[in-house]
Amino acid sequence: MRARTTLSYLLFVAAYAWLSSAAVLVDFQVAQPPPVPKDAKQCTIQILQHLYRPPTDCGPVGSWAAITLNLTVTSNGTQFDRLGIFTFQNVEIWRTSTPEPTRGDGIIWTYIKDVTRYTPLFAKPGTFIFQLDNLIQPGLDGIYSTVVHATFFSSSPAHPPAKKADLLVPLSNLANNTGNDVSVPPAFSINVTLPRNSVQVFAELYASGNGNEEFWYFNTPNQFLNALPGFLGQGPFREVRLLVDGQVAGAAYPYATIFTGGIIPTSWRPITSYGALDLPTYFLDITPFVPTLTDGKPHNISLDVTSAEDDHTILQNWFLSGVLQVFTDKSSKPTTGKITQYTAGPFSQTNTVGTVGTNGDVSFTVSASRKIHIESTIVSGSGQVNHVVWSQNLQYTNVQNILNDTAIQDVQQTSSGTVLSTHNGVPVVVDDFSFPLGINLTLLDASGDSFKATFDHSYNRDLLPFPAVVRSNIQERQTATGFFLESPNGNSGNGTNSNVFSYVDQAGNTYSRVVDAVLNNITFDKQSGSLAPTSPPRHAPLPSFTGSVGKARLPSARRVPSS
Repeated sequence: MRARTTLSYLLFVAAYAWLSSAAVLVDFQVAQPPPVPKDAKQCTIQILQHLYRPPTDCGPVGSWAAITLNLTVTSNGTQFDRLGIFTFQNVEIWRTSTPEPTRGDGIIWTYIKDVTRYTPLFAKPGTFIFQLDNLIQPGLDGIYSTVVHATFFSSSPAHPPAKKADLLVPLSNLANNTGNDVSVPPAFSINVTLPRNSVQVFAELYASGNGNEEFWYFNTPNQFLNALPGFLGQGPFREVRLLVDGQVAGAAYPYATIFTGGIIPTSWRPITSYGALDLPTYFLDITPFVPTLTDGKPHNISLDVTSAEDDHTILQNWFLSGVLQVFTDKSSKPTTGKITQYTAGPFSQTNTVGTVGTNGDVSFTVSASRKIHIESTIVSGSGQVNHVVWSQNLQYTNVQNILNDTAIQDVQQTSSGTVLSTHNGVPVVVDDFSFPLGINLTLLDASGDSFKATFDHSYNRDLLPFPAVVRSNIQERQTATGFFLESPNGNSGNGTNSNVFSYVDQAGNTYSRVVDAVLNNITFDKQSGSLAPTSPPRHAPLPSFTGSVGKARLPSARRVPSS
């Protein structure tokens, strides 16, 4: 994902145009359909046409059982992938990216996202912004035509109104003419003042590496840069931190999202890397700080990203934002209490070891761990006592071997952790995750114009974000291979992509999908479970691709020159 450019097009209002050719490439990300009530009354409105106003024909405003957003995009021409930011009421509610279009018959993709947890935003009029920066110049002529619809599902005795927070507080740049994410470094800070009767506060964080941080998991520890001239430094470890008044309140070891122009573009056609169209977010319970946050004064919330290097700094840049989901007490009296235990170091514990062989081969291992334990006693104005225990136990390992005069770079990384918050012994936030990643990149000639890669990428997560969202479990493994050739006469390549995906939640919804692709075509696709479509999509075979493929972006010293 390229860093944002000043020559950009902000898409506040976008037209929707179907590409008429039967050979249009249909791209998609494997994911569960939103678990919405299928038999509920639905009301759909188009977004980005004018100031949003909540619909009034699906029951009382704000009482909906569910809300989804449907984004459909078409394009024709050659273009890099681009990052998309959906902002509503100054809160980022969806981070996405674009499959790389190529000149020829074009490309189309659709993604439907469950945004029910942002119901309080949709219950009032406001500004909805979709920022999709794009660059048009010789060799990059793909233009994105987009349409966004919101669908509201009416509540009923069978489908009660969705649980929701009493207040959503943005952790963003608060701009009204662009996406509300912030660029880090430097660290971002914002002062917030919460209602004095707040009793629970949960943070959701958006985070993605871009520019020189797009392939952060490939970066080299600084101590080995002399042996790898031109490689990017600051190491491969990244930690996203949230601090309250300078104290670490929680952290996230992020999932490595591979955008569709990453390394082998033809590996992500027609199935994108997992997370490319809907980047995952990270949930923290900052309720232990409520006794401080409810004193009626502004308090500083800061977000940053750190490394395992001695100075903990990173390269440019990460895009961050967040939102606080705030629950208040029925009493207007101030909440009281105190933090009774606080154990959280400023940074993760890290270790870097490695060797440089006499033949120039470089091998290193970077490991990290983080433990946070915070306890508080919180007393609401109505007299209810809440004993809060918030704990995180995170682990990380990145093993790299750079061989054969840097022609081969192999990365094996795992981020995992156990996150648990209990309120009076009842779990309210659970996040047990494992994100294994294996990539082998091999250059096939001295020029670096031709290369191949293999990918083994998993997203395994048992997640209860906060009390208003149902607990779910996702198990996803994606393996892919590909070859790519950069040529003045047009880039070309091939790729395969295989996915095994399963979803189950505590409301009883299930979904599984096994889908494979070879050379732009789906060769196997089986879906099952309560959320599976009754009529699975038909995949029309595409003719052999003969046009030019979009450009690739590579990590470290193998980066394709900037356009």
